[in-house]
Amino acid sequence: AENASNLGATPTAENASNLGATPTLDNGVRLTDVRVWDETTRPTGPAPDPTRHYTPAEQANGRHLIDVHDHLRAELTQLRDLIDQVASGVIDAGTARSHINTMTMRQNNWTLGAYCESYCRLVTMHHTAEDAMVFPHLRRAEPALTPVLDRLQEEHHAIHKIIERVDRALVSFVGDPDGLGHLRETVDLLTDSLLSHLSYEERELVEPLARHGL
Repeated sequence: AENASNLGATPTAENASNLGATPTLDNGVRLTDVRVWDETTRPTGPAPDPTRHYTPAEQANGRHLIDVHDHLRAELTQLRDLIDQVASGVIDAGTARSHINTMTMRQNNWTLGAYCESYCRLVTMHHTAEDAMVFPHLRRAEPALTPVLDRLQEEHHAIHKIIERVDRALVSFVGDPDGLGHLRETVDLLTDSLLSHLSYEERELVEPLARHGL
């Protein structure tokens, strides 16, 4: 069956072409069995007008959200790659037990920690900006979007809680390399939740942002 997050007020092919941008579809792939929300209960906004044409400036408003999200997706991929590198370092250190490998492992841990902290801050700042500025603007401009915006804010809060779990798992891992499995599981949950959320948000907001601006 098609993933529920792919359904709803998705722009038509013609409308997406007029938008100059295509919202990123959720491919339905999940790395964990944990679900922090029920995707089938996500509300949808009004269907876009398939005959609506957008100016270049309006297209840029809608495309900006996708651009920001693509950056978050790329950063998430880098974060996962760093964890894979650390995993390889832990195995080497565990077999060699040498001082050099231990120092290398610590350096990897520090690099991962710095990157996790930076990435988590980036996601939090993005969601805070949406909640504080973009969402109130859209609520005023298009009240029919209110259920969607309420749900998106709820998901922002849920993602922030997962980020806090990543922070705790990272601290635990730096002190105990045996905690790598737990760190991986937590980052997998962040991956599932964040990618699902970003796709849902694009599906619902790219077209309204084109019409109403940022």
